[in-house]
Amino acid sequence: MATMRIETLRIRIEQLVEQAETALRDVLSSHVNPYLRPGDWAALRAAGLSFIESTFGRDHSYYREFDKRLDNSYKYQGEYALGVLKAIRDQIHGGWLETTRGLVTAEVFSDFLEMAAHLLDQKYKDPSAVLIGTVLEEHLRQLCAAASIATEDASGESSPPRKADRLNSDLAAANVYSKLDQKQVTAWLDLRNKAAHGKYSEYTGEQVALMLAGVRDFLSRTRAAV
Repeated sequence: MATMRIETLRIRIEQLVEQAETALRDVLSSHVNPYLRPGDWAALRAAGLSFIESTFGRDHSYYREFDKRLDNSYKYQGEYALGVLKAIRDQIHGGWLETTRGLVTAEVFSDFLEMAAHLLDQKYKDPSAVLIGTVLEEHLRQLCAAASIATEDASGESSPPRKADRLNSDLAAANVYSKLDQKQVTAWLDLRNKAAHGKYSEYTGEQVALMLAGVRDFLSRTRAAV
């Protein structure tokens, strides 16, 4: 699944580079500066910002630079924007995907869940439950970041991270996922907490197996980066 995601990004960035190059070949002239056709400029700006936000996030320098460089339709601004897209293309094709938001995460999460499944097969239900819960909590944090939901509580000079239950509640309130999902996530977090605090007799291996299957499905249905 992660491989498909990466290949999709490679295809999409090539399309955007081609879109920018085509727009630059069909510029209009004015008495001051040539400029991109309004429709081409608007389409390129919208498509470029959408791609960069979903791949890297709004806080990344690529997003800020593209947004700044394509704030008007002058040709030279379009050339700057093309430069940003080519830099992104080089990064994706060069294999530096670990610096992007959410790409490698899917692969890492899959590895952790496979490890949890192996532990469960070996009758180690307790570390398996903790590992599954860790993946779940990190996924909640990524969903919050994608939905612009705070993951930390501002408190004086420190900003302690919000607890997973709070993130779960905020995500459901923002309709990132359903109330039914919220209840299920609450149950999974409760099982994880029991495992982490040594309450091993309060849940079974079968319940951990159901948690593993459920979290896998939940991750596949709710992605932070599309």
